[in-house]
Amino acid sequence: MNKTVLSYTQIIFGATLVALSYNLFLLPSKLAAGGISGISTILYEVYSLSPAYSQFLINIPIFIIGLLTLGKDFGWKTLVGTFWVPFIIWLTGDIPFTVTNPLLGAIYGGIILGTGLGIVYKGNGSTGGTAAIAQIVKKFTGLSSGYSQLIVDGLVVISSIIVFNLELTLFALMCIYITSKTIDIVQLQTSASKLVMIITENEEHIQNIIRTEIDRGLTKVRSVGGYSHTDKTMILCVVEQQEAVYLKKILQKEEPNAFVIFLNASEILGRGFSIDKYYGQKL
Repeated sequence: MNKTVLSYTQIIFGATLVALSYNLFLLPSKLAAGGISGISTILYEVYSLSPAYSQFLINIPIFIIGLLTLGKDFGWKTLVGTFWVPFIIWLTGDIPFTVTNPLLGAIYGGIILGTGLGIVYKGNGSTGGTAAIAQIVKKFTGLSSGYSQLIVDGLVVISSIIVFNLELTLFALMCIYITSKTIDIVQLQTSASKLVMIITENEEHIQNIIRTEIDRGLTKVRSVGGYSHTDKTMILCVVEQQEAVYLKKILQKEEPNAFVIFLNASEILGRGFSIDKYYGQKL
């Protein structure tokens, strides 16, 4: 029950950010940055149609088609995300704080839009729109999700050249790029954690260093040196940033012959990171 409530909270909060990014940045800046929001921006510019109503009406047939073609993939979460966005757009339609500069609109609008979509996706939801169309295209064409989304959003952006101009279209493309990168950051929760890979012939000593000095777990993989053809051990260990610095100093001093690689780790799930380090024990 708690997970369900959390999921719906994430979808509603994320969809609210998506709507605010549209009213605060994208619509005032005339940026048709793909999706149903881009279509509604074009319709508003050409026919002065209300973006809230146009998005709502466009999403109705898309949701029905998606429900018929994709089945249970379109559930209550998709329904909430799909229609919450136009509702908030309608609710905040007269908001006095807007940005008309296309550069600022592309940057900050893309960040807020990507943050909102990332939160919605973390709640296993969807805002419908062209994401739903892309899923339908993928099912019937066999194209990947990325290519399907690119085709659908590309058609919207190309249409914006006719209505607006090349400069605003380029800003819209910038916004799409920023949005995609922000979605990745939100979904992966990029952190300062490091994956340490240590290739050594003295596994016991290094294992003791990791356990006693930084109190972390590790995984050992048997390996063979490609040049020396001797048996070695590859030790994998995930540590925090400060632990990585400390471990580096110790290894340079006590195991200078070990081959060590430090890699950025985007999101860590498991004991010591996403759950308690000591199985609930307070040591």
